[in-house]
Amino acid sequence: MTSPAPEPAARTDRGPAPAVLGVAVLGYSFMGKAHSNAWRNVNAFYPVPRVAQRVLVGRDAGHVAAAARRYGWEDSGTDWRSVLERPDVDVVDICTPGHLHADMAVAALDAGKHVLVEKPLANTVAEAERMAAAAAAARARGVHAMVGFNYRRVPALALARTMIADGRVGEVRQVRASYLQDWLADERAPMTWRLRRETAGSGALGDLASHAVDQVRFLLGSPVTSVSGTTDTFVATREGPDGTEPVTVDDAAWATLRTASGAVVSLEVSRCATGRKNALQIEVYGSRGGLRFDLERLNELQFFDTTVPGDVQGYGRILVTEDSHPYIGAWWPPGHTLGWDHTFTSQAADFLHAIDTGVPAAPDFDDGLAVQRVLHAVTDSAARDGATVRL
Repeated sequence: MTSPAPEPAARTDRGPAPAVLGVAVLGYSFMGKAHSNAWRNVNAFYPVPRVAQRVLVGRDAGHVAAAARRYGWEDSGTDWRSVLERPDVDVVDICTPGHLHADMAVAALDAGKHVLVEKPLANTVAEAERMAAAAAAARARGVHAMVGFNYRRVPALALARTMIADGRVGEVRQVRASYLQDWLADERAPMTWRLRRETAGSGALGDLASHAVDQVRFLLGSPVTSVSGTTDTFVATREGPDGTEPVTVDDAAWATLRTASGAVVSLEVSRCATGRKNALQIEVYGSRGGLRFDLERLNELQFFDTTVPGDVQGYGRILVTEDSHPYIGAWWPPGHTLGWDHTFTSQAADFLHAIDTGVPAAPDFDDGLAVQRVLHAVTDSAARDGATVRL
């Protein structure tokens, strides 16, 4: 695999992985579809253990059965707890709303299943702490747990991380990280579970800022030490199936983060940014150079190098499609670009690689907990008029 995974560690698990790993996905909507696509394709591109798509689980029997047929699953069901009793299921992949993550993940780990959970890890810090503790206990038994920050598998961002670690931009002084979408810009957009605190935990914070904060930690290799932030809800009510409902989460959030390495991070996320469809944009400014990335052009990384003569300096485009670039070797010849969905296939491959070799899965639940603490700090700071919150 052409992955920035850590070096293999001594195995402490229950022995070699089975010849075929049975997978169950809990949730069949947006993320369930993306993850199903990954499990269906991973063996075609990566030399990892074989997988079998055992069962897709959802609340509506008819809908989940139709999705299972469409996505290539052997079976479907509505009872996620019954999956934990199946000996033919080795991996449980959780793609449900956030309020279900903790109970599902802890139960699956206790049952000896390897667990992948979509981001954010949980809705609250307390839930995330419970999950991280369960993952630590499971790790001692050779059971792996990973949180699904799929953008770590964007080749351009993985390359950026390597360039920063290699000193290509020098000392990182400041970072701008924004994730902007517009699917809620129209006040007539209907109510969904993502707009209810009891199911989603938060709005743009959990949905989008979780990715941005994880990228800051991933790229810089440094924890966030303090937060000052604010949030806003632009549309206070929306029409639901039973009439008008209050929106109980944030539409947008802004924050200033400081890291242990000394970098200052400007963070902005919104689901009401008119004209922005899926714009995760990251700018890194260092003492020797700069990097710029935009998810809407995910095969490109821009690099400014101050070590070249001043009269030819300027941001240059790196087309991240060479075999030498992270993850690309598994895919197509140079110049043949990848898409958003490929990140989930590479994510599944990394998880299978961890299960097979004993290499720690990354990002793990401790990483998910660290992100959750930053998100909570933004909310806490916003409630105190932007007061600085130390982590």
